[in-house]
Amino acid sequence: MKKVLVILDNGHGINTPGKCSPDKLFREYAYARMFVRRLKVALEAQNYEVVILVPEEEDISLSVRAARANEIYNKYKATHTVLLISIHNNAAPGNGWSNARGWAAYTSVGKTESDKVCRCLYDAAEVYLKDYIANFSSPEKAQRPIRSTKNESKGHEDNFTIITKTKCPAVLTENLFQNNREDVAFLNSEEGIQALIDLHVAGIMKWAEGYDIVPVITH
Repeated sequence: MKKVLVILDNGHGINTPGKCSPDKLFREYAYARMFVRRLKVALEAQNYEVVILVPEEEDISLSVRAARANEIYNKYKATHTVLLISIHNNAAPGNGWSNARGWAAYTSVGKTESDKVCRCLYDAAEVYLKDYIANFSSPEKAQRPIRSTKNESKGHEDNFTIITKTKCPAVLTENLFQNNREDVAFLNSEEGIQALIDLHVAGIMKWAEGYDIVPVITH
């Protein structure tokens, strides 16, 4: 049986304009880099091999990111099952605070292996974001804590370079909204960070190991 190698892509960079909360205290590039470092440790504890795609603080172009991922895939494909997860925070249009909230994930258009990964992540979100779901509030009735679709993957489809130009299965996760006060509070809490890490670990495990149910992550 092949080993599993997870490529973690931390979105954006210190020089990317915008990509922050309205008060500038939450920076997506910094959060994503902190998150993938901790996610790497958590995945390695489950005996997965992990590569951080962008160790730099500066932004690296999407084409370079995809090329790096494909180079890793070509190197390991004979001995490993390779997966890419791109970590981001969502944002609603506008310069101020927003009512938009929730967790979501994206795959490329069409039916691929990425859809299976994405569905497993959504299944894990329902379990590991239970406290976020229980305390979810929004003045907009259409808002949902888990922003799923009717697609087989449960996720959204788009043509983002990092999920369309990479050879391995790839999913981009949008981990709540950086311009929503309640979401930012959850993102900055240790409880929130750990819940989102456990979500990713459990979702990856469910896909990689073929579990019927979402696995329990112990600490």
